[in-house]
Amino acid sequence: MRKVGPYGVETLPQVLVDVPAAPPGCRDALVERARLQWRPADGGDPAKLVEEFLAAHGLPLDDLARPAPEHIPDGPCGAALYVSAAAGALLAGAPPGPPNPAPALPEVAVVVYGHAETPPPSPARGAGPWRLGDWQESWTPGQHAAAVDAVRQAIGRGDVYQVNVVGHAAAPYTGDPLPALRRLGALPGARYGGTLTGAGWAIGCASPETLIELTDGRLVTRPIKGTRPATTAGERELRASAKERAEHVMIVDLERNDLARVARTGSVRVDELFAVRRWCDLWQAESTISAAVADGLSLADLLRAVCPGGSVTGAPKLAALDQIAALEPVGRGAGMGALGWVAPGRIDLGLTIRTAAADGERLHVWAGGGITWGSDPQAEVAEAAAKSRPIRATLAGR
Repeated sequence: MRKVGPYGVETLPQVLVDVPAAPPGCRDALVERARLQWRPADGGDPAKLVEEFLAAHGLPLDDLARPAPEHIPDGPCGAALYVSAAAGALLAGAPPGPPNPAPALPEVAVVVYGHAETPPPSPARGAGPWRLGDWQESWTPGQHAAAVDAVRQAIGRGDVYQVNVVGHAAAPYTGDPLPALRRLGALPGARYGGTLTGAGWAIGCASPETLIELTDGRLVTRPIKGTRPATTAGERELRASAKERAEHVMIVDLERNDLARVARTGSVRVDELFAVRRWCDLWQAESTISAAVADGLSLADLLRAVCPGGSVTGAPKLAALDQIAALEPVGRGAGMGALGWVAPGRIDLGLTIRTAAADGERLHVWAGGGITWGSDPQAEVAEAAAKSRPIRATLAGR
């Protein structure tokens, strides 16, 4: 476990705090007070370590059903929380998968913020012009398609019902990557738009998907499953697709089960099913599931129940994670994890789809899709490329 003092970077310059889901009225006044970063070599239970670290810095989250205490003057405002897909797999009792292609990234980070008396100064511009090199894929389209076929074979054997298969690409860069990462948050539909930075690493997020939200004693998750081009024909095709609807309903059932583990008995409900919404140049299907939080539920318990998200793993979740660990050539890094804001009385974590990360040398992106028995390998390869296209174009400055 690495406890780090107020923010300092080695190769990436400082930026104003722009954490996804941070209170809008606070973003221009937040200053870092304390930080914890965790990697598997540090040992321990990362969910419990996060909870204990937050409590030690004035943010008790050991009983999420308890009313939030009154804010203490000069006390903390809240904290950014990042949990990678690999850390989520460990919390679920599954293999973490292949190594992270951006090893500078921690697998868990929590950053406690307070309010500054005066707004922080604007960040200095990075030296040199921004240039993004060619993307190098971690697998070929043929290898991606073969992984889809392998999942279909596993479904045929009865091992799984659905598995989310994700690919990775990296590109070298010169200049300051942070303006490029911050541009992601301005993409249409980026409910969790923003950045999180550390010493030698940064994450930029344009995610539209809620992993878990807690307000007024109610838990909410909004899984997204089903994608088509944002055309009139694409919307019509998505609404009519039996394959996409079946894939979507499987994940809704999985998320209902995840919430039931941490909810008041009998309180889980589906508020909206298969609503078609737009993100950039794509139509996507989203559902809303909610439940009343159980008495005594802690943040650590909640993270163990919902991480990693069902829409980026599959069903059954543990069996899908076994397939993911065996099939994907590199780790998911900053992709398919959780990123957002936590504070007493309010939790809002987005699922890190449509997300990029920078280390000192390269930018990294991840994209994929859910595979069912009815999946066509070539169509799945094309869908992953369509999801990645707006991210790559935005990072390049187009």
